[in-house]
Amino acid sequence: MKKFLVILGFIAAILAVVLSVTPLSKIAYLPAVAALVFGSIATYLFKGKQDSKKSIQLIFLMTIIALVVTTYKSVYNTVEVGNTEELLEKENESEENAIEELEELEIDEADLE
Repeated sequence: MKKFLVILGFIAAILAVVLSVTPLSKIAYLPAVAALVFGSIATYLFKGKQDSKKSIQLIFLMTIIALVVTTYKSVYNTVEVGNTEELLEKENESEENAIEELEELEIDEADLE
């Protein structure tokens, strides 16, 4: 049971670290919380034993790094909206072009039957 929790903790912590450096960094909170939960349960189970606790410490370290990077990106990363006027003009032009192309098409009634 303890090894299973440690493995799940590692997987969740690694996933949190990977997601924290990608543009999907806001999703990294979910595996980070899962890694903290798995690490806490494993710590509780290892409490009375003299087993090595390095793996659990590594889980907590990776989770803290992921949370710090994710929080940093969410605080200091600003989203810039481009010039929407140009996008609207391009949309209008493409709509006009589509209407012109449809008007130029000659559809025979024989083709419809």
